[in-house]
Amino acid sequence: MTEPDGGTTEPGIDPVTLEVFRNQLESVAEEMGQTLIRGAYSPNIKERRDCSTALFDADGRMVAQAEHIPVHLGAMPEAVAAVRKLEPEPGDVYALNDPFTGGTHLPDVTLVSPVAPEGDVIGYAVSRAHHADVGGMAPGSMPAGAREIYQEGLRIPPTKLVEDGDPVADVLELLLSNVRNAGERRGDLQAQLAANQRAETRLGDLLEEHGTGQVIEGFDAVIDYSRSRVESEIDGLPDGEFEARDVLEGDGVSDEDVPIHATVTIDGSRVDVDFGGTAAQVPGNVNAPLSVAKSAVYFVVRCVTDPEIPPNHGCYEPVTVRAPEGSLLNPRPPAAVVGGNVETSQRITDVTFLALAQAAPDRVPAQGQGTMNNLTIGARDGSFTYYETIGGGFGARSDRDGMDGVQVGMTNTLNTPVESIETEYPMWIERYALRPDSGGVGRFRGGLGLERVVTVESDATVSLLSERRRYAPSGVAGGGNGATGENSIDGDPVPAKTTVEIEAGTTVTVRTPGGGGHGDPDERTSQSLAADVADEKQTDERRDPTNTD
Repeated sequence: MTEPDGGTTEPGIDPVTLEVFRNQLESVAEEMGQTLIRGAYSPNIKERRDCSTALFDADGRMVAQAEHIPVHLGAMPEAVAAVRKLEPEPGDVYALNDPFTGGTHLPDVTLVSPVAPEGDVIGYAVSRAHHADVGGMAPGSMPAGAREIYQEGLRIPPTKLVEDGDPVADVLELLLSNVRNAGERRGDLQAQLAANQRAETRLGDLLEEHGTGQVIEGFDAVIDYSRSRVESEIDGLPDGEFEARDVLEGDGVSDEDVPIHATVTIDGSRVDVDFGGTAAQVPGNVNAPLSVAKSAVYFVVRCVTDPEIPPNHGCYEPVTVRAPEGSLLNPRPPAAVVGGNVETSQRITDVTFLALAQAAPDRVPAQGQGTMNNLTIGARDGSFTYYETIGGGFGARSDRDGMDGVQVGMTNTLNTPVESIETEYPMWIERYALRPDSGGVGRFRGGLGLERVVTVESDATVSLLSERRRYAPSGVAGGGNGATGENSIDGDPVPAKTTVEIEAGTTVTVRTPGGGGHGDPDERTSQSLAADVADEKQTDERRDPTNTD
């Protein structure tokens, strides 16, 4: 059966039933997420929502996901595949964070549970959450100078945390003995367990409503529908080979540029992305597992195709991603990788967008801030660990301005409210505001970056992992570049990637990049220019953030 929009459904699943199944399955994933967020202890999860949940079928294919973190979700299939090799039984829950065995970076702890409401495994519930500390050489487990993964925290291969419904107490205690603020970590893990249990309960309701056979048929139907829709969208793009390059601004050990090269080949209804020509793995921690590279590519393909297509395994099937073993995007252990998940993923996104812009220029915006601006502050005694990714400018689109002060690309978190920070941590927020003049000029203006100024009232360790401090986000079609970001401690500039010890009373400032502009600045309307000034988004109607004269 062919749908008017080009999608298909399996024989026996009519369009109305398909839509019912799709919504019910996505509701399971969303309810998992709400359970995790409501039950979490750390502000990073309960406030920022730095977590993701999804539902997989018995073959390890994602059938539904909540609208959470792109870099989490695209890499989840690797985690499920790693657990399935161990033949988990109903009642088991496996924990993992090992980037070389299904994980992304160590702070992202994933729980995978076989779902068996009627005794037989019909799928897997998966929750992934960024824990504010998992041990390692620096509080918060995001050290800028790490040279090997052992310095970044506790490395967990797929390990049974629950067996036949009972917690494996010695495993849990082993994990908690190797992290800071163990009580908070315990609470967040319990919230993840509750989220996975919620999936089993809700899926049991669906089995009771529809029957096992029809639910499994529904799994297949939603995946096939999404695959057909994505293939149709790709088929509408011009065939060809499109290349792009960009760089990371050092690896945390050296300031030397680290090149990333992508060759995107569109052939009919398939896309192949080859990262041959990318740098070899580096001594610092910006190496990214191949699962992270896949996540970034999947995200970009989703952006240049119809975003209303249900997100599941079917969206990934027409896309292949390759990177040479031993390269920046497919490193060998014991490479340090904590920055790869948060910063390199952003640059992979930028490079893939640049390549696809040659095939679909109207679907690709100017560059956004291209960084997550990771700020980690923690006490060595484990009394607190604060982690934040700070929003910035979204690139202007072909028909509208970029968004101001938002998360861009591979993250989708909220900010931590000022009230929560000042309640939970020995910290004061001195300033939190948009950066005037940081968006690139153009017919449509790039989004503005942010300024966050934090005073820390105890001795602490500060780690910063950031990008776009040297090279500005690019405008397109004649638009100006966005402003670069800046980091400082007590007013003194510090590198984009650094870990430093500070004394009580120290002030940390992060100014995030703006987004690039789109189109000729002379074509911006006088009303828009006047509004920018009136809204204090620009101090001058024609100011270019890259002009320092």
